[in-house]
Amino acid sequence: MTDNREQGTTSAAGKSGSTETPAEKKDRNAAPFQNNDPEMAVELPEATIPPSVTPAPLASAPLAYENPTFLNGPDGRLIRIVAEYMEPLARFRREHVQDTVVFFGSARFRGNEEAAHELELLDNTGSRTPAPSEEQPASIPDIATGKASELQRKRAVAAVAMARYYEDARRLAQMLTRWTLKLPSRRHRFVVTSGGGPGIMEAANRGAYESGGRSVGCNIQLPFEQIVNRYVQTSITFEHFFVRKTLMVKYSYAFIIMPGGFGTMDEFFETLTLVQTKTITTFPLVLFGKEFYKDIWESMQIMAQKGTISKEDLNLVLITDNVDDAMHHIIKYIRSNYKIMPRKRLWWLIEKT
Repeated sequence: MTDNREQGTTSAAGKSGSTETPAEKKDRNAAPFQNNDPEMAVELPEATIPPSVTPAPLASAPLAYENPTFLNGPDGRLIRIVAEYMEPLARFRREHVQDTVVFFGSARFRGNEEAAHELELLDNTGSRTPAPSEEQPASIPDIATGKASELQRKRAVAAVAMARYYEDARRLAQMLTRWTLKLPSRRHRFVVTSGGGPGIMEAANRGAYESGGRSVGCNIQLPFEQIVNRYVQTSITFEHFFVRKTLMVKYSYAFIIMPGGFGTMDEFFETLTLVQTKTITTFPLVLFGKEFYKDIWESMQIMAQKGTISKEDLNLVLITDNVDDAMHHIIKYIRSNYKIMPRKRLWWLIEKT
């Protein structure tokens, strides 16, 4: 019994490493998983590249913000969103645009001149692809000679009737621009802004241009080719609808809702909801076209009767057919709620104080 205990103690002392030389300890630490079992040995393949051959230098990777594959891919979406928001802000600062008045409306309407001559309804709103010939509005000569189909005749009549809204938007933009040009400000105030496309959007930009003012077009990148109308002076293109909406609301002091389709109604009701819930500061919402918006306005009145909205919520919107009434409503609100500071004279430019 005594011998066995002593032998065990001696054996344990030997395992503690007290007799291991420094060289052996170094080898053990260098290859802790080394296995000397011949059956576990693995034969390594011979090198296929001669040691004398060196690889060609690898081209430097582009910076992340200069890598189009990354920026235009899913991983770069957040950066694109931020850039879409920040770039227009920087542009407005450079071009001294302080605030805007935004026009919404159909891209399908034409002016009186165009409607009276060659009428063409586009297949996609803002697209260069025309609709099939049998769906296009007939020209006046075709109607007179009986060559136009009933569908073409109805579309031509509707196009002429809707042309009045193009002219109304154009005139309202002219009046607004002439008023803003007289304001004592070093910045561009209440700049006419639209979606930058054809139809009502073109009418608004055109009215501002014809009055000697500047205008903004907030275009959107669509699956089909989007046209920027020729009267836009500051053009901004967006990939994301929600960023475009945010910028339009951020700078706007009034929304003018001309007759339009789904996109126009989306902008109107979303902004009306933001004003109703006091998420944004109240500002004028003009619903232009009593006959066109008759059914929608009656539906809103039914909402008030049924209690789904307050009766006072209807006061957030002015519905009118009169350009002068719309202009007066906007100016009255601006003068009542905002102080327009006069431009300070600069003595070093020898301006009279």
